[in-house]
Amino acid sequence: MTDLDALSQLIRSDAQARGQTISRLGYFCAPFRPDSGPLSDKVIKVYRGLRDVAALERLHQCHDDYVDALLAGDVPMPQTEFHLLDLDGAKVPVIVQEALPVDSLMRPLMQDAPVEATLEMMEAAGQVIARFWHWAEAQEGRIGFHPSIRNFAIIDGGAVFFDTFPPLIHYSREEMGRMLLTFSDKRLMRVIGPLMQRRVTGIQDEWYSPAETLVGLVGSACRLRPDHAAAYLDWGRDFVGREMTPWADEALAGLNAPPKLPGYWTGFRKLLGLQGEPNV
Repeated sequence: MTDLDALSQLIRSDAQARGQTISRLGYFCAPFRPDSGPLSDKVIKVYRGLRDVAALERLHQCHDDYVDALLAGDVPMPQTEFHLLDLDGAKVPVIVQEALPVDSLMRPLMQDAPVEATLEMMEAAGQVIARFWHWAEAQEGRIGFHPSIRNFAIIDGGAVFFDTFPPLIHYSREEMGRMLLTFSDKRLMRVIGPLMQRRVTGIQDEWYSPAETLVGLVGSACRLRPDHAAAYLDWGRDFVGREMTPWADEALAGLNAPPKLPGYWTGFRKLLGLQGEPNV
């Protein structure tokens, strides 16, 4: 278990003392990895604190349940802990996760590898997606998955998923829509978001659709390597026929051409400076 006193001290320290910021473009936080000390083999993710203790306790339970669900769905993951720390008069959600090698992150690998190698990575990620949804099909309640290219690492040829926030379990669609604003690290989003709550709420819909998660993966690959879009579309159509037959018709309808992000989400991303960096 994590030393919570050491964790609290680390979070209170200034940015230089914390260590390496892994990504500055995350929607919910900027994860960092300490350069030294007892947590140097961890990635730390600090989210916005709240004074609503009941909401945070529910968040904690939902996160624990979500990690359990991902593991039950045979989704490979690094060791992940969720903590609520008392910092500056508020309880702050913190995720401590086993650090993955930086050179294993799928997005930069996809940018530089030959097309044949990128298709192998897509197959590895697709297998994780298919396994999860075949498992989830037999579960009760609302559960989602956000298996984008930036949320995977490739280790020993297999895909490892590392994004557990927000926990896509138990919350209703409306509750998750509000959460997308409540925990956004971008003040601008918290200010303008409520004016477009309906559109913000719609961001999550892809995460709860088996077909759309696979289409989204293919769309990310097509945008990342547009010269190879035809190869990724061919792979996607073949994959859903092999591995995701219950959702094949819906997925195939989205794979006639390179999938595009919804216009409102593209606008949000540009406004907030989110350009698809790895969300470690």
